[in-house]
Amino acid sequence: MSATRIPEATVARLPVYLRALNAMSEAGTTTCSSLELATAAGVNSAKLRKDLSHLGSYGTRGVGYDVDYLRYQISREIGLTQDWPVVVVGIGNLGHALANYSGFSSRGFRTVALLDADGSRQGEVVAGLEIRSFDDLEEVVAEHGVGIGVIATPAVAAQDVADRMVAVGIRSILNFAPTILTLPEGVDVRRVDLSSELQILAYHEQRKASAASAPAIVVEQVARTAAGGAR
Repeated sequence: MSATRIPEATVARLPVYLRALNAMSEAGTTTCSSLELATAAGVNSAKLRKDLSHLGSYGTRGVGYDVDYLRYQISREIGLTQDWPVVVVGIGNLGHALANYSGFSSRGFRTVALLDADGSRQGEVVAGLEIRSFDDLEEVVAEHGVGIGVIATPAVAAQDVADRMVAVGIRSILNFAPTILTLPEGVDVRRVDLSSELQILAYHEQRKASAASAPAIVVEQVARTAAGGAR
């Protein structure tokens, strides 16, 4: 890992660079320029070079970046060169989808337990794991050394679940519940609000629709003005 702390904005972009590098590697690309990588990641090349400078000097002038080596360095920096045990709490429709998501295991995360407070769900098998009682959380964390918890419960239950996670030693939480969690300092929380993301897309769709209709409105107004002047 880098000796200095990397800015949070850069940390947020590292997985995007890694995804672009993975795609390049799968396509057989062995080297790439900063411009090529920046384009694939959807950022400008100056920002990409600044971000990567926080990791070290891995590019060669006139040659670019070794794709596989840079993949390894980014993976090492964000902790993906080791296996991270994860527990998912709340096995409704979203919890089922998360449990079956193959992207976790292929990116260094191993789901070790699925927990739910609903007794009627316990004993069901999802993605090869038997749903266990939420009361087993402490046992699961101790057995597997879990440091990352995923909350996929309804909003009303999320805070209590998060508090229990913190109490048993989990310090990193991915929250899919549509609510803001209040947690002590030292606990990292990432919130994924699907409805908010859809609302943002709706805003942009509305803007595009308004922009598309604007020329027609202008033409109509011009036509009306011209017709009035011709009387």
